[in-house]
Amino acid sequence: MSNKLNNNELKAIGIKDEALLELAGRLAKSLIKNKTYTKEALLAFYKELLKNPDSYTSNELFAELAEEVKSRASLFKKSQAIVQSFELRTDPLAYPIYGTEHISDDAKHQMNAAMQLPVAVAGALMPDAHSGYGLPIGGVLATEPNIIIPYAVGVDIACRMCLSVFDINAIFLDQKTKLLKQHLLDHTYFGLDGENRDQLSDTIFDLPEWKSTAQIRQLRYKAEKQLGTSGTGNHFVELGILDITEQTPELKLPKGKYLALLSHSGSRGFGANIATHYSKIATEKTKLPREAQHLAWLDLNTEEGQEYWIGMNLAGEYASACHHQIHRRLAQAIGSKPVAMVENHHNFAWKETLADGREVMVHRKGATPAGKGVMGIIPGSMTQPGFVVRGKGDSSSICSASHGAGRLLSRSKALKTITRPELKQVLTDKGVTLIGGDLDEAPMVYKDINQVMSYQNDLVEVLARFTPKIVRMADPDKRTKGWEG
Repeated sequence: MSNKLNNNELKAIGIKDEALLELAGRLAKSLIKNKTYTKEALLAFYKELLKNPDSYTSNELFAELAEEVKSRASLFKKSQAIVQSFELRTDPLAYPIYGTEHISDDAKHQMNAAMQLPVAVAGALMPDAHSGYGLPIGGVLATEPNIIIPYAVGVDIACRMCLSVFDINAIFLDQKTKLLKQHLLDHTYFGLDGENRDQLSDTIFDLPEWKSTAQIRQLRYKAEKQLGTSGTGNHFVELGILDITEQTPELKLPKGKYLALLSHSGSRGFGANIATHYSKIATEKTKLPREAQHLAWLDLNTEEGQEYWIGMNLAGEYASACHHQIHRRLAQAIGSKPVAMVENHHNFAWKETLADGREVMVHRKGATPAGKGVMGIIPGSMTQPGFVVRGKGDSSSICSASHGAGRLLSRSKALKTITRPELKQVLTDKGVTLIGGDLDEAPMVYKDINQVMSYQNDLVEVLARFTPKIVRMADPDKRTKGWEG
């Protein structure tokens, strides 16, 4: 019989919250390994602690777990305290659709449901849109200023793009392909449970917000392990060629072709747990018709609304720190400091003011901020170009643009219809080296990025074009399908 405590055994005695499971499991591993307790004795102890956590708050070994049990119980009671039911508007508010002929009916129906919410103020659907949970990916939704919808932000909170540009001629890619491929293998970490074994010094964990809520405190350990790692699905780290079409103050280089590094990932397990936890609270407190149940919201005037707001913003800081770790490691390996960096979130919510002066909460789920003069990155696929853009501040789009090319095929359909020889041939034709990846991220599952960009000429100005050459993604056997980003 195993002397290790597993999650099923902990759940059986009443420890079901994911953050508590991690804390209790980590503590159990240490205590059993050091022979402080047997598994059976510790299970019995945990049962008593769950019944009366106040009795153990001064216990040196169990104080942290006892305090968290109390915090979770308090939060659960709060989330159950006020439940409100709402009806939808009879007709959705009007909103613009960019590239409507290439957007599925499912995505449009989801956006219609969002625009029927009684708290909706304005919206827009980007040309890369496709269906997701609640708000479609590529959906932009402005709500009343204190209303925030976890599923309209997305599961992968603060998924973002980051581009480093080096003052190195693009020919370096052809000359050092083997070496650069090895750098990507040595200095990137992927997967749901991926951990960074080579972390650089960082100030991200000095932020006071890590102590602000029970949920955040429980997730810090996971966040520390995953700092500087990338997720699954469509997350990547790429080396390629940046073709600067005009000299700009932001890119700090004359027209020409340069070595560049582009990454795409979010806030890892930390953000996913924040999203899942507060989405559940939102759906328990805000009762909506079935077709809109994933659009349940939290009010920032409530404690749980404030907790989600703090968690979401901290996830944004954490996601940025993850990218910076990746870019610092690879810059050191290449032996050059970047002369410019461009980055942006695309699963987030911002307090903004519409053109008519109304204050709102803008949710961009799979959409790039494109306020006037705001820099951003819109990627294509592993064989299609990406673009460095400057926002034009178009009010009809709520100052937004697409976050990529957008999917043509679902992951399950891609895995059933695309073959490995087909993928290999496309990569060979385009001169792209792929490390990891799977058929559900093959280039043919995505829309034509050039066509997508043609629908948003009024939204963004293209400053440079990125062509991927060496692409690193999660290995197929370590991936969970269905991640949004």
